[in-house]
Amino acid sequence: MLGETQNQFSLTRAASITCGRAKSNFLSAWLLLILCALPAAVQAQFNYKNTGGQFTITKYTGTGGAVTIPDTYNNLPVTAIGTNAFASSTTVTSVTIPASVLTVDNYAFYSCTSLASISIGNGVTTLGYGTFQGCRALNGVTIPNSVITIGPSAFASCISLASVLIGNGVTSIGNAAFDSCVGLTSVTIGTRVTTIGIQAFASCSSLTTLLIPSSVTVIGSYAFEYCSGLSSVTLGNNVATIGAYAFYGCNNLTVVTMGNSVATIGDSAFGGCVSLASITLPSSVRSIGNNAFDSCASLASAIIGNSVTTIGNYAFSSCDSLTGITIPNSVTNIGDFAFYSCNSLASVALGNGVIRINRAFLACNSLTTITVDVNNPAFSSLGGVLFNKSQNRLVAFPPGVAGSYTIPNSVTSIGNYAFESCLRLNGLTFSDSVTTIGDYAFYGCTGLASLSLLNGVTAIGSYAFSGCTGLAALTLSSSLTAIGNYAFNGCASLIQVFFQGNAPSLGGLYVFRNDNNATIYYFPGTTGWSTPFGGRPAKLWNATIQTSDSGFGVGANGFGFNITGTTNIPIVLEATTNLVLANWATLKACSITNGSIYFSDAAWTNYRGRYYRLSTP
Repeated sequence: MLGETQNQFSLTRAASITCGRAKSNFLSAWLLLILCALPAAVQAQFNYKNTGGQFTITKYTGTGGAVTIPDTYNNLPVTAIGTNAFASSTTVTSVTIPASVLTVDNYAFYSCTSLASISIGNGVTTLGYGTFQGCRALNGVTIPNSVITIGPSAFASCISLASVLIGNGVTSIGNAAFDSCVGLTSVTIGTRVTTIGIQAFASCSSLTTLLIPSSVTVIGSYAFEYCSGLSSVTLGNNVATIGAYAFYGCNNLTVVTMGNSVATIGDSAFGGCVSLASITLPSSVRSIGNNAFDSCASLASAIIGNSVTTIGNYAFSSCDSLTGITIPNSVTNIGDFAFYSCNSLASVALGNGVIRINRAFLACNSLTTITVDVNNPAFSSLGGVLFNKSQNRLVAFPPGVAGSYTIPNSVTSIGNYAFESCLRLNGLTFSDSVTTIGDYAFYGCTGLASLSLLNGVTAIGSYAFSGCTGLAALTLSSSLTAIGNYAFNGCASLIQVFFQGNAPSLGGLYVFRNDNNATIYYFPGTTGWSTPFGGRPAKLWNATIQTSDSGFGVGANGFGFNITGTTNIPIVLEATTNLVLANWATLKACSITNGSIYFSDAAWTNYRGRYYRLSTP
């Protein structure tokens, strides 16, 4: 038999000569059949399938090394390399694909782990799904201009791939096409590419710079996610969409230059880009997605273009270097927590278009001033605090303001979350005009130590003062008719709660949940009380100075009297010399043990006259 080392020409020639001879004997006929059936040595490395006047290579059967794909077989063109044709051929080191081949099918060279180089002929138009995926030794590739489509995962996990040149015929780079090519340092994208697919270059951690040509209109979701070495990105002028998570986790990215066609920045598009120092959004941008710049810790400057209408939830959250932000007039909606925990943010200027804002500046612990354009139809500002237009509802208090605050007389309601987590607030004075306190209004205000709602307030929302861990004493007005569930949940320091009126309706069983030291006190003549109330014990506060028993009058230790009431209720005994001036001084603060205590005033002779009264702490 002829050896495998013979070339295609000699075998073909021998076969044709043999086939042309007369069949003179049995041995000659037997040899004729064998030689006519044998392909050439090179062609013997492959299995073929005739697909109507052309051949597809369906299987590589050779021993490896450098492989050249033939351009014809039996005088017909070889036009395709079929699915899995070379898959897991671990000894193949290089492949040359001729111009006759039009399609390299799905997984054709999948996991050819020794394949170091590939020459793609200029007739190939399609690289299929996973074509070279897992070719760990492949170090470079030039995709010719004939190629139109690079399929999904075509070069995924080619960890030694250092450079890629994408020809000018390619219009689409498939999903995950170069995903996890961790050695990729250089990529040139052809001038006809319009779409960069989902996860196309994700986790290409050695890629340092990126130039997106003007032909590209869409950068898919996750396209460059976790390209941790990427420091500079320039987007061509026709890029309209930056997909969700497109550059997420590019933690060395410092410069992003956007073209003038970007309309949409997707959710988390630049989230976690901790080195990004500034961003300028062109006037073409219409929406900023949820978490778009979340955790960009070095972002000190963000200029929002004047066509943006929506800033998504958490869009700039945890941008710790951001010191100020101006919201242009085009913005109508600022999403929940849009600037959450921007710890250096000191000032915010809202344009005249904003009509919705909710918890946008929560935990911005340096924020002291919120201003609003005077032409804004929905909001206004007074003293750096955000109100609705008519200033009868307080919307948001800057969390960085320290000390105490007096609520203006125009305010009738405190909005939901208005003072949420204002950690530096240590005192509040309510005007008599306030009637409603919204849900979570003072949630987590840990600096509040005492609170008196003496007049006007009729309703307190759910969780309104939840988590006010420093709140020790609370006095609630006689006008109060409703308290939401969990309103005072988790006020761990709360000891005394005094209700001046009838028992209000409760929104649930847990109004005072986790307030393990609190006791509820109510006054004589009020109704609706029972114990427990809102989860805590309730007691009648009925302290009285006894003026008709034997203890009243001058005794051995001065002027004195008995004080009686419910056992262990707290009291404060005060005195004054002038009822008009009413300068009351505290003489004693204690509890009525065993239902009665005696008080004597040894200094009573120092005054021409003295008046006494009892009050709550």
